[in-house]
Amino acid sequence: MSPERIALIEAFKKQSEGLEKKFEARTHRSDWVMPYRLFRPEAAGKVPLVVYLHGSGGQGDDNLKQLGLGNIFGTRVWLLPENQRKFPCYVVVPQTDRGWVRYDPAKLEKGAYEMVPGLGQGAQKALEIIDALRGEFTIDERRIYVIGQSMGGGGTWNMITNRPRFFAAAMTCCGSISTEDGTGSIETPLWNFHGDSDKTVPVSVSRDRIAARRKAGGRPLSTEYAGVDHNVWEWAFTEPELVKWLFSQRRG
Repeated sequence: MSPERIALIEAFKKQSEGLEKKFEARTHRSDWVMPYRLFRPEAAGKVPLVVYLHGSGGQGDDNLKQLGLGNIFGTRVWLLPENQRKFPCYVVVPQTDRGWVRYDPAKLEKGAYEMVPGLGQGAQKALEIIDALRGEFTIDERRIYVIGQSMGGGGTWNMITNRPRFFAAAMTCCGSISTEDGTGSIETPLWNFHGDSDKTVPVSVSRDRIAARRKAGGRPLSTEYAGVDHNVWEWAFTEPELVKWLFSQRRG
C-alpha cells in the first residue's frame, strides 16, 4: 500500500485509457454462440497469443462487459505501447454467459449450477476459439498463455487441467473454487496472485491449490498482497515483472 505501489496502479489506469477500442468484436458459433474480442498486433511473423478469462462481472453475451470493470487490467496490460514494442502478441477475450468450469449438464438445462469434474462448457468453447485462431493467424504454438481472474481464475485451473501440456504458462488471480485441486499439468509454469484479505474468494483457496501443486512436484510462483481484498487484479497486473516473466515462458 506504499505510495510508490499505488502510483503504479494509477499510472496504468491513465496509460491504458482507450485501449479497449483496439479490440475487434467477433463471434464463435458452435452448439451455442460465444462472443469474443480480438486484438491483432502490428508485428509480422509468428507471435504469442494471450487468452484472458473474465470474472463474473463480465458474464453475458453483449461482447462488452468482459473488457470493462475489473477486467480492464487483465485485458489492457498487454496492449500498452511499451509492451507491444517488446512483446507483440494477439489477445483474445471470450465472453461466457454460463461460467468457465463444468456443471452437471442435466441440471444446467434446468438452470441449476452444480460443479462436476471435467472440461467446463465455457472453457470448451474458449478452446475452440483458440484452435480456430491458430488456423487463421500465424500464432507461435509454443507461446500460448492463459490468464484468468476470480471466476476466470477458476476457469484457468480448469483449462490447464483438462488440456495439459498445451499452454506455455498460466496466470491465476484470486481464482474461485472449482473441482480442480491445483495438481493438473504441473509442468505448466504458473504464477498465482491473491489478496490475503479477500472477502469474496478466501485466500485459503489459492494456498491449498499451490500447496497441492508443489507437493505433486510443480514449481508455481505465488504472490499474496497484505491487506488487499478481491480487487487483487489491480496489483497483479501492475506487478513490474509479470509481463517479462510471462513472455519468457515457452512450451517444451
